[in-house]
Amino acid sequence: MTNDMTQDILYTIKNPRVTFRQRLKDMAKIAENSVELVEYTEKSKEYFASGAMMDMFEGKTPYRTRYCVPDYELFMKQGSKFLMLEPPKDIWDAVGNLLCLYHNIPADGGLPVYIGCLDELLEPFITDEKEAEKAIRFLLTHVDRTISNAFCHANLGPRDTRAGRIILKLTAEMQRPCPNMTLLYREDTPDDYLMAAFETAIAAAKPSFANDALYRRDMGNYAVVSCYNVLPIGGCGLTLVRLNMHNLPKLAKDPEDLLERVIPDAVTAVCDAIDSRVDFIVNECHYYENTFLYDEGLIKKEKDYMIGMFGFVGLAECVNGVLGLEKPEERFGKGKEADDFGEKIMRRIKEEIDKRPCPFGKYGLHAQVGVMEDAGSTPGGRIPIGEEPELPFQITNFIRMHRDCDAGCGELFPFEETVKRNPQYLADIMKGAFRSGARYLSFYGSDSDLVRVTGYLVKKSDIEAFRNNKATLNEATVNGSEVQRNLHLLDRKVRGEETSLDC
Repeated sequence: MTNDMTQDILYTIKNPRVTFRQRLKDMAKIAENSVELVEYTEKSKEYFASGAMMDMFEGKTPYRTRYCVPDYELFMKQGSKFLMLEPPKDIWDAVGNLLCLYHNIPADGGLPVYIGCLDELLEPFITDEKEAEKAIRFLLTHVDRTISNAFCHANLGPRDTRAGRIILKLTAEMQRPCPNMTLLYREDTPDDYLMAAFETAIAAAKPSFANDALYRRDMGNYAVVSCYNVLPIGGCGLTLVRLNMHNLPKLAKDPEDLLERVIPDAVTAVCDAIDSRVDFIVNECHYYENTFLYDEGLIKKEKDYMIGMFGFVGLAECVNGVLGLEKPEERFGKGKEADDFGEKIMRRIKEEIDKRPCPFGKYGLHAQVGVMEDAGSTPGGRIPIGEEPELPFQITNFIRMHRDCDAGCGELFPFEETVKRNPQYLADIMKGAFRSGARYLSFYGSDSDLVRVTGYLVKKSDIEAFRNNKATLNEATVNGSEVQRNLHLLDRKVRGEETSLDC
């Protein structure tokens, strides 16, 4: 045992703000990191050491996938021999079976990041809406109280369902951060259902909204999980290696050198690391063969279902740094030269990914959110907080920089309280943005206690309690507190109805 490990253990077991379940998870992570078994290329080691690349705390000994997206619909139809569960016959069976499966899915973080398209899963079992509401309330309460983080994600839509209506109603009423939630929107989603979703979003910072047609084109039958990651149903996000582009300008001689030499070199380093980690998970740990999910057809090992996630942050800082931009009107998000160069960087990354053979499945490009260590790096390809332009220009920039993010991206917008009276206004913004190619948008009320920090939700009151040395049920509060301190994510520009909708 190293001195560093000793200090980590002592900190974990003595910390009054950490619950028993959180200690259990943290102690397991310390053990995993006590030995390094993944063999990386020299180039990957170089980029890890430089701070330009990280493994997203997945650990030195990965033995499960980062994200697992089982086919819950198939599970509901066939039950599970391993879990000794027959197909459900009523709403309580459905809720019970769903929770049993959820708690037996191996994934990074201890529990999986996806709990299914809840309305579609539960709708067939609704015969009495009052009884269904009791059962769904139990489900939502159980998830919120037993999951140690806020990365659990449920989907709704695109159909209007009784189950969906109940979930929206309870979400607004309960005001809890977990599970996170996304409405899969398409043009035939009824407007009155969409209005109910926006009313809930303003009240409870969820659901967010996904462009169903666009993601279905790129991923087939998909799900939104965790921090707006997008993966095929029945698939796995095997690992997520992240490139911090904030650190790339110091490796480049000039903008041209960044595009032609540094970017290809960085893409090689990230993809090499992804391949190394996936090889260990699949061929050394035998992840698929060691889980009943694979035996029962709930996850698949075919190429289209195995995703190595290529995450990135810090595009804005990379552009501003390599071009030497200091004047506000010239910087990323406002200056034409800056935005054009940012788009060139993203196209170059995509080109390099596409021409690289993938030994296990395919690489998915993901605009990654902020973590505690990200002081000075803006999530994904977003515009830095405090430098946001008017809403139409921010949305246009978001679309340009994230066009190729088939494995997920998102943009977040707080709105002032007056918007609560006009959810149609938000719906019009979303529809216009989606028609223009936006993939994923989140809206929340600036005065709400429940707010979106990055891809997940926290309560302002929980953050305040945590900072006063109170234990928190959900460790997302810990992350949210530090992310806010370092990245000021609760200081986003608040929008009002006076904002023009012309995109």
